[in-house]
This record gives sequence, structure tokens and C-alpha cells, in this order.
Amino acid sequence: METTADYSPRRLPGEFPLIVSTAAAQRRALVVLVLTVALMGTRFVTQSWAAGAFAMGKCGAYGQAYDYAGEGEARAAAMKQCKGDCTAVTMKHACAAFAVDMANPCGAHGYAVRPHISTSLNAATRECYKFGGKECVIRAWACDAKG
Repeated sequence: METTADYSPRRLPGEFPLIVSTAAAQRRALVVLVLTVALMGTRFVTQSWAAGAFAMGKCGAYGQAYDYAGEGEARAAAMKQCKGDCTAVTMKHACAAFAVDMANPCGAHGYAVRPHISTSLNAATRECYKFGGKECVIRAWACDAKG
């Protein structure tokens, strides 16, 4: 009587064999590649729409533009909204804030561009006080994508 021994290892439910066919390995590698390219594509789309600008003028005049494809487009849009003689600052993955003195809106003002909204608000208010403001308040603020 001849018997054959079964030397295949016993597997528990949910365990996978370590040896995989070449075709199965290629399919898995392709899936990983496709997912990686898809994730990189979403990052590119988010980054490409992340330019903004903030324009400030006399007596509290301002204009803002955010999430534009380029800084030039954002600057032009912000300047178009601002009435009078305005200057513009650009922001990329950041926030901008504009503070004016409520005691004299045509007097002291301040602005700041920082990576986070809280720091830009604080910095703009400090700038307003630094230039002689008595009752400085935030007039406007904006953040672009990821700001």
C-alpha cells in the first residue's frame, strides 16, 4: 500500500499564499500604478488653482481674488474690484488680511499675507496700529486653496 504525504502548508481563513503567479503580480502592480497616478493628478489640480491676490486702496477700498490658475489673473481680478488708486499683493497657498482704523478709515491701515488666516489677521491688525491706528479692525480677508 502506497501513501502520499500532503506537504502543503495549512492556511487559515484570510491568509494568502506568498507565491503569486506572474499575471496576478502584474495586475496588482498595474492597480498600484493607476492609483498612484490618480493621487498625483488630484494634487496637481489642487495646486494649479491656488493663486490669489488682495488689492488695497485709500479709505478702506479693497478687492480680492482667490483660487485662480495664476497670480497674474488673480492680481487683475483684485485690482478690478478695488476702487481708486490701489496696490495689490499676491498669495499662493496663503491668506491675506486688510485692517483699517475705524476712528479714521482714510488714515492708518495695515495688511499681511501669511500661511494661516489667524496669523494674517493678527499681523494686519498689528501693522495698522504700527502706522498710528487707534481703533484698528479687519476690513476684509481672503484665503486661496489650502490657505
